[in-house]
Amino acid sequence: MSDVLPPDADPPVLRRAPLDRIAPATLYRILALRNDVFVHEQRIVDERELDDLDLEPTTTLYWAERDGAVLATLRVLASPGDVVHIGRVATARAARGRGVAGALLTAALEDVDGPVEISAQAYLERWYGRFGFRTTGPGYLEAGIDHVPMRRD
Repeated sequence: MSDVLPPDADPPVLRRAPLDRIAPATLYRILALRNDVFVHEQRIVDERELDDLDLEPTTTLYWAERDGAVLATLRVLASPGDVVHIGRVATARAARGRGVAGALLTAALEDVDGPVEISAQAYLERWYGRFGFRTTGPGYLEAGIDHVPMRRD
């Protein structure tokens, strides 16, 4: 993928599926993006990026793609009757600031019934607030990065 996303490019296609229904090449690109963002950019090396939660039958992966490139991704961890958790939100550098992650988060929220919780990186607190999330407790360190608990009812 190039370092610059053309401003006149077609909007990305938003997709969702459980892990076992994602084509291997697409899954590779999703996991590579998460690895690029969390391991290489943010230097999160004390926790496993692949934590087995993607394998849960109630987990759905969401991604935005254009021309085979994955521009953003997130995962929804759901169990019947429980609070839904959204996490592993990652956006490729070239797609940042272009509304791709917001469109993906909106799509995920439209699919969810009931409350949603996130462990938000603190610098994104206001961004998540635009989607109806509110801070529910004090900040804390997770993987060496400031986070805040947030919830959307």
